[in-house]
Amino acid sequence: MNPDESIQLALQELKRADHSISVSLKYTRTVDVIKSIIERLINTIGFGLDALVEHAKSQKKISEASALPKVKVDQVKMLYASDKVITDFCDFYLMLRKIDKAKFSRAQEYRRHVTMTAQLEGGTVEITIDIISDYFEKTKDFLNYVSRLIHGEGGNL
Repeated sequence: MNPDESIQLALQELKRADHSISVSLKYTRTVDVIKSIIERLINTIGFGLDALVEHAKSQKKISEASALPKVKVDQVKMLYASDKVITDFCDFYLMLRKIDKAKFSRAQEYRRHVTMTAQLEGGTVEITIDIISDYFEKTKDFLNYVSRLIHGEGGNL
């Protein structure tokens, strides 16, 4: 898969997440929708990381791209060690994956302040409509950054 295909797949996932936020979450207000959005954001970031790894592979900076998420994150962190945006986003991606796999509780479903509370090793993380919307915007910015980086319009390797 080339970097552009990965970015296209990421954009498709981002559109689905946007629809889930602006339509599904707006009308149903359930933790299941929040969980689904988290999964979509994880997929979007994963495709963005795939694009970065494939770009590095096409430039002969690495010989093989890993399919395993943690190994892929390590590859990206190694390749883009001087790029704080990329390394911070790798950490964000790993945090989202932990939230997705964690046990969680529901609060105020069907109301404006619906909350998913994930039980992580270091404590709890509460995700509300506002927080998931911020995560969406952050992911969208990351995808734009990756696209600019790959197409030579900014960023640094």
